[in-house]
Amino acid sequence: MGIATPYSSPPAIARGVVIALRLFDVAYAIDLPKAETLWAAQPRPASRGRLSFIPPKAMAFGVPPVELTLDPVALVLEGVAVQANVVVRVYDFGAVSFALHVAVQDLPWDGFVRRVNAMDLLVGAGAETDVWSKLLAKVLSLLGPALIRPQPSALEEDYLIGLVHTFDTPLTAAQVWERCDLVPLLSGETRPLSEGARQDLLRQRFSYYVDDLAVITWDRAFIYEPRGDSDVIDVLEVANAQLLELRYYDELLDDELPRMYELVGRARLATATLAARKFANLARRLYTLVAEVTELTERVDNALQVTEDVYLARVYTAALDLYRVPAVNAAVERKLAIIRDTYAALYDESSSRRAELMEFLILLLIAVEIVLALVRW
Repeated sequence: MGIATPYSSPPAIARGVVIALRLFDVAYAIDLPKAETLWAAQPRPASRGRLSFIPPKAMAFGVPPVELTLDPVALVLEGVAVQANVVVRVYDFGAVSFALHVAVQDLPWDGFVRRVNAMDLLVGAGAETDVWSKLLAKVLSLLGPALIRPQPSALEEDYLIGLVHTFDTPLTAAQVWERCDLVPLLSGETRPLSEGARQDLLRQRFSYYVDDLAVITWDRAFIYEPRGDSDVIDVLEVANAQLLELRYYDELLDDELPRMYELVGRARLATATLAARKFANLARRLYTLVAEVTELTERVDNALQVTEDVYLARVYTAALDLYRVPAVNAAVERKLAIIRDTYAALYDESSSRRAELMEFLILLLIAVEIVLALVRW
């Protein structure tokens, strides 16, 4: 009898789901109560998102998104026609998330990996498909009046999840780790990876119970959850939404800074009479920009509130680090600090120019008084 080697007897998936996420930034903000009202006229009602299996005080959405269900879409994966259920989440800070759910039953492990990779090729980043644009157009046509300052952005985020509810035999997380090679699923690669690359890919793994497992990477995740708990998936979605919004404001400020320097230069070239007004107007414009970006980034930062659930907090923190959310947030804060400092300098210069103008006018009035007195004398 041959000696069993790692991954020599992988289990089959009895029941699972392949989930493809795509997130879009569509507006400055979204009026969620109005979105619910607009959707109420549709055959499928809207509901507010919530984390399902944890106590409300442990972790909750800052402002629960509105969850919508669209009609299924037809896809072809590996030459097989499948139906994908469509779930949409609308966030108050202007993001919309779409999730395509393709059910999997009675597939060998290798077949499950191929199904995940086929989903990525069909609807993942860089795929030539109009599935996402059609879904987005449908939602925007229905919820358009709820959008506050619509500003469609070219920025998008996508994520792929291989979710297993049950294997053909009950397994613990340790047994899944021993019997399933997760690297092809998490990397999308068919060629063997180096040991260093494998370890880096598998570094972020989490288990709470003996029979659940979550392994997350930059753009994919594997989740084994026999109880139907969707909280880890929700956490990953919110982290992607935060990354999307912060990337948008990072690019917005990248575009604003050169424009700001140009306007400051123009104001300084203005005549003394006009300079004070130009500096004041520019200062007000920058103050408005800082206030708006600060308000929205605070909403994004508070999208998910973590208090007592240590496990989900660890998953959430790891996801934010993997997606480089803290780094992008720090870049936004640095650029906001530059604009705040510029605003303060402009305000001071505006005040100084006004003071100089007042001094000049006072001296001019004194001179006029002297001249008039001499003429009368």
